[in-house]
Amino acid sequence: MFLDRTTLHDFDTWKSEAAISGGVALIDKDTDWTSFDVVAKMRSLTRIKKTGHAGTLDPLATGLLILCFGKMTKSINTFQDAPKQYEAIIKLGATTKTDDSETPEENILPFEHITDSEIASACSKFTGEIDQIPPMFSAIKKDGQPLYKLARKGIELDLPPRRVTIYSVTITKIELPYIHITVDCAKGTYIRSLARDIGAVLGCGGYLTALRRTAIGEFRVENAVRVAEVMEMVGNKTNNILL
Repeated sequence: MFLDRTTLHDFDTWKSEAAISGGVALIDKDTDWTSFDVVAKMRSLTRIKKTGHAGTLDPLATGLLILCFGKMTKSINTFQDAPKQYEAIIKLGATTKTDDSETPEENILPFEHITDSEIASACSKFTGEIDQIPPMFSAIKKDGQPLYKLARKGIELDLPPRRVTIYSVTITKIELPYIHITVDCAKGTYIRSLARDIGAVLGCGGYLTALRRTAIGEFRVENAVRVAEVMEMVGNKTNNILL
């Protein structure tokens, strides 16, 4: 059974089934929450110890996060392997150490001269199977250490490129210095790296200012629930019991 917008009202039934047979929750992650924060909170709300997520979202990102509970944790890889869709905003004219807005801008360059056709041409270079260098600030491990921990110590490595697949990059709006895009891609694709690389092709630098995951396979964020809504549901039921 899936916990989503259509079943949230029957949370207790979902929780009981999830504890016995396993369950899946479609969560619309809020900004500033880590994926682990969401897992920890949902574990607390459901009291199901065996809980995990199927694909990390950065703290600044929002959108669809699939959580698996109990026996359904065996299916995490199936969800992770599914194609993803993202809505992203890229800011041209600067770079950052994290390739997103978590760190200050640097390498400021002019962007006003860039045309819409040049932007379209740059985006088209990043479809199909491409080699992508992951961000240094990422959860990828090197000798057992997450890269972001090394980066925070000032240690930077020459990372080898990884083969990823991007099915499409669709430009939805251009309001320089911002480019709004929708990206359909396979697992392992870093949208922060895509933003950085598009800026590099345009010769002015670029970084990610907003990211929202809108789909994982057949599952859409429109059907997902926020953790706050689950908390409210649990709280209301607890208050009713107390009354």
